[in-house]
Order: sequence, then C-alpha cells, then structure tokens
Amino acid sequence: MKEIKIVGVPEHFNLPWHLALEEGVFADRGIELLWEDVPEGTGRMCEMLRNGETDLAIILTEGIVKDIIGGNPSSIIQEFIASPLYWGIHVDAHSAFRELSDLENKTAAISRYGSGSHLMAYINADNAGWDPKKLKFHVVNTIHGAVEALADGKADYFMWEHFTTKPLVDEGTFRRLGDCPTPWPCFVIAASNHILQKEPSAVKHILEVINSITLDFRDIPSIDRMLSNRYEQNLDDIREWLGLTSWSQEQIDADVIKNVQEQLLKLNIIEKTLPYTELTTNL
Repeated sequence: MKEIKIVGVPEHFNLPWHLALEEGVFADRGIELLWEDVPEGTGRMCEMLRNGETDLAIILTEGIVKDIIGGNPSSIIQEFIASPLYWGIHVDAHSAFRELSDLENKTAAISRYGSGSHLMAYINADNAGWDPKKLKFHVVNTIHGAVEALADGKADYFMWEHFTTKPLVDEGTFRRLGDCPTPWPCFVIAASNHILQKEPSAVKHILEVINSITLDFRDIPSIDRMLSNRYEQNLDDIREWLGLTSWSQEQIDADVIKNVQEQLLKLNIIEKTLPYTELTTNL
C-alpha cells in the first residue's frame, strides 16, 4: 500500500472524500489515503504543504495561488468545486453593527494570514469601495476563536462560509450582514511537487476515484439528509447549498488562474504573476 497524506476543512464540501474512504475505494487501488481535518483552513494547509506535513490538500483557489507564487513547492492538479464559495460577513449578534458600511476600517477576524478569510476581506473591501490599505486583522485560528474574538471585541467581523456559519446565525451568536461570493471556482486539489515526482500514478488514481464519486454525488439517495446529519446543518439549508454547488472533474481553466492573479495583484496581495504552467500540473 502506498501511503499518501491529504488534508481538508471539516466541512460538507469534502463528504465525497469521506464516503470514498469509508467504502475502501482508495485501498482497492493500493493506496492508504490518510485524511486529516484542518479547521484552521487554507493558511494552515499551505504551511503543511510547504513543510511536507501533507502530500495533498483540498484548498481555496486564491490561497494556494498566492502561496505558490510566494514559493510553496506545490501545484494545482485539479479544480474540485467549480462554483463560487459564499462568504458570509458576520458580526456578533449583540454588536451595534447593522449595515455592511458600518464595518469600514474595522478589524476582521481571520483564521491565519494567507487564509481565505484574510484574502476575501480584501475582495470584500474592494467590492464595497473601501481602502484595502486600511484593513485591520486579528488572528483567531478557527471559527470557535472567531466567536470569542467577536464577543470580546477583539475583532469586529468575521468572513466564513455561509452555510457552515448558518447554525451560529440561527442560534443568535452571529448576525450576518451580507455575503461575498468568490469571483472564481472556490476549491482546488493541490499536491506537493515532491509527491508528484515520487508517486504520480498514485496521485492520478486518487483523482480518478474522487472524480467517479463527485460525478454522481448529488444523485446519491438521501444525500441531503446524510449531509444534514453529519454536519449538523438544517435540511433546507443543505438543499439550498446543494443547488448552489457543483463539483468539477477537470483541471482548472487558464482564464480562471489569470483572473485570480489579476485580482490579487490589483489588491497588492501578490507582487508578481506566474505563467499558468508554473501554478498547475496535469496528470
């Protein structure tokens, strides 16, 4: 058995991986795929790829593009979620903030620098016409850290996936002031260049397995109820999310990578762009 490590956020997007693991489909191909949940998100997963703590990551597009440009020895090997991610913009339910405009020049809670919550704060500021140079941040690591930071006044707002945070809105912990969808497909599969050189055929087998699962994922009987139960989400919310989400079985498009880099460059998040071929690898 070839041992390969993979990381991803503990969210509903990644259920296809867990179903494949539970069914032993990777093992049938001679691969021991070791999954680790990373609640800290993309910033931490970039670190893990850099440090050799993981071989593969299901990771936000903008985050891994930024980190590869910054020297992460990894490549995007496939688009995973073809649809945008809807980032809810949340404040403490007891705060005085009522409108998105109230948050200009306020402090954003972020999981880590380089994470989606960090980078999307710039996209949100640009959309709102704010000066991105005046953004302020407070690192909270996880969603639980964000709850505490907003309640204590250490940060003023927190951007995280709409449906993951919906239970906190419903119970009155957070108030959502709006959504900021990513202007590109949200999740990709990234691989360290080391594993691509060492085990290219095994990585290709992993893609074949997950693509066979995601192709018909929404047609699995009672998949909405399974998602609702596993991720403690309201069934109607899960059904809405399923209607908004599409999985991909293809490599990410060059025009998408161009758009991501142009936006990040415009916001001074990156200092240069790279050719498509230096950010991606086709298997």
